[in-house]
Amino acid sequence: MGIALYEVRFHGRGGQGAVMAAQTLAEAAVIEGMHAQAFPYFGAERRGAPVTAFARIDERKISIKSQVYEPDLLVVLDETLLDVEPVARGLKADGRAVINTRRLPTEIDLGVEVECATVPATTIAMEHLKAPIVNTAILGAVVRMCALVSMESMREAIESRFGEKFGEAAARTNVAAAAMAYQQAAVGRCKGERPLSSREEWLPTWQEVPIGVALGEGVKGGVTVGPGGARRNLTGSWRVQTPRYDKGKCVRCLRCWFSCPEGCIKREEDDYVRWDLNYCKGCGICAQVCPAKAIAIIKGGQG
Repeated sequence: MGIALYEVRFHGRGGQGAVMAAQTLAEAAVIEGMHAQAFPYFGAERRGAPVTAFARIDERKISIKSQVYEPDLLVVLDETLLDVEPVARGLKADGRAVINTRRLPTEIDLGVEVECATVPATTIAMEHLKAPIVNTAILGAVVRMCALVSMESMREAIESRFGEKFGEAAARTNVAAAAMAYQQAAVGRCKGERPLSSREEWLPTWQEVPIGVALGEGVKGGVTVGPGGARRNLTGSWRVQTPRYDKGKCVRCLRCWFSCPEGCIKREEDDYVRWDLNYCKGCGICAQVCPAKAIAIIKGGQG
């Protein structure tokens, strides 16, 4: 396939495999004799935090090293990012998009009206991988959406990259996930009605950050900074599974409260507990440590 420089931007959350997806796409392009590069951009390096990855493909050697600001293809591994980040910012008018969602392309509002493929990548990943790691499923939909690489080259790249890292059995299941996503992807045209506003940022000058002194809590440029600023980061929106609490079974041992890595389990006066689902990421640790089986983990982000 002869192409000029083609740029791809991946938006996902930590643990979904956005970086591996970009690397695997680049490897599939190299298998077909093209030049490619792939690299990530991290904010908070923690599971569930927004992650961006980039890939470039060209017939010729690629010298540009910047992030991708005007992608030809946008790949969204987590549908909830559509409501918290302007992920489609810079997407070319003739660009394309691939989104992990159960909805049809015509039901998606990206803020830019483009050709779009939607695929239930999380469901496919849970079926094949038993975990919400959606990178290979989303790559199957990428192949379906645009003729960047063939499915055969993608299969070979997945086998190489995932087989080397996780073993032959993992390679086979990831190839199966990509193949199913290729078959199930729905292609259409999304809506472009929502405004693509930029997130406000505050970058302090050296005068605003005295040496050796922590920032005091306050608001700068509309952004809460300093102690307590993390309260605005509703990490519960990352959740794909939710704890369900049976108070009748609870023996009030408080192991869940003590073990919660996010501190979102609140201890009541009578030593029963409650969850602040604004911040619960659904890790399942509370259910694992509960001796009375009073906590179950159910699929879905709602309590």
